[in-house]
Formats: sequence, C-alpha cells, structure tokens
Amino acid sequence: MSEKLSKHYGWKVHYEDTVTNPYLSDFYDDMQRWSFNLQIYFLNSRYRQIIELRQGADTVIQDRTIYEDAKIFAPNLHEMGLMSTRDFDNYQSLFELMTSQINPPDLLVYIQASIPTLVSHIHNRGREYEGSISLDYLKRLNQKYEDWIKTYTAGKLLIIDGNNLDFIKNQEDFGTIIEMIDRELFGLFK
Repeated sequence: MSEKLSKHYGWKVHYEDTVTNPYLSDFYDDMQRWSFNLQIYFLNSRYRQIIELRQGADTVIQDRTIYEDAKIFAPNLHEMGLMSTRDFDNYQSLFELMTSQINPPDLLVYIQASIPTLVSHIHNRGREYEGSISLDYLKRLNQKYEDWIKTYTAGKLLIIDGNNLDFIKNQEDFGTIIEMIDRELFGLFK
C-alpha cells in the first residue's frame, strides 16, 4: 500500500530495511540468539530515518513506525522468552529516550486483517526469510497489534479493513482508502 499511496500523492516512501538488515535472516533461524540485536537494529534504523525526514522538506510515507517495534515486536519476543528482561528493559529505555525527541506521524494508517489474510499476504510477498514464521508467532503479533491500536493516542489514526478492501487488485477499493486518508488529513474539503 505504501508504494501505491506514494504514487498517488507524489510523496516519497521509506520502507523497512529488509534487504540490507544484517540480522533478519539470522533472527528467523535463531530468534532467541538474535532478537535483541534485530530490535536494536530496527530501532536505530527507524530513529535515523525520522531524524533524516525531519531535516528534509519532503512529505513521506513510512512503511512501519518506530512505535511498532517497541509496542509489538520487542514485547512479544520478551513475553515468548526470546529476549531477556535485561535486554528488553535496555531496549525500552532507549526507545523512551528516542521517542521523547520526535513527533508522531501526522496520520497512522493501520490495516486490520485476520490471520488467513495475513498468511496470504506473506505468501504473496514471497520473502524467503518469512517462510519460517510460525502461525503461533503470527497470531501473537496480530493480537499485539490489535491491543496496541486500541490504546494509540499519539496522533491521528485511520483503521482500514484489510479483509474486505483489496487495495492492491481493486482500484475502487484503493479509491475508498484515498477518500478516507483525504478526510483524515485534509478534512471534507481539500
């Protein structure tokens, strides 16, 4: 969706670093060993991205926010026993310091989807390292997202029904999403 929104609005898109990330493949092979390293890498990467964006004049779309790591991924790894309490506390302290220096996004767009829809999207992406994600891990992440989104108050939030709107294949559904975003960002009259 980020790419389609970028093209529609003429905004730059910034994706999660999955290509040059030196920990991602290792993490999926041995989550307990690499969870802290991976989360610190993402935290650093997202924070740097926010600082760079703040210094520029472009309007951008971020594929994933700094908040998701701290509210979903790191707590999930900790609760699963894949990240020690010492590492988790260190991570959270660093996250709190970093986020005290930044502003939240102008609009957070959350695509809400069921597990079967998520599995289909993962399959369609065809990323080799995602092939080893367990269903239990995916369910836990989805529940963490649902819990977090219910309490999100940092800024504007738009929830999109990812089960019933196919914005990739259906242009009409994409148009519906554009209308929703326009209303949130620009009000009734642009």
